[in-house]
Amino acid sequence: MLQYIKESIEELKHNVTLPTKAEASNLMVVVAVFSVVFALAIWGVDSALSQLIQLYFNNIIN
Repeated sequence: MLQYIKESIEELKHNVTLPTKAEASNLMVVVAVFSVVFALAIWGVDSALSQLIQLYFNNIIN
């Protein structure tokens, strides 16, 4: 386990490159837009299914 940790630290020091500030900002915008679009899609599907279930149970009761 200790060897794995040492190798992981070495890999982080020598093989990992961090994005520039501009790249990080662009990626942040992409993630934010995708999150909003995905949340709206889930809300839409949830609303549609809620209406369908409500319609179904209203027809069963009446």
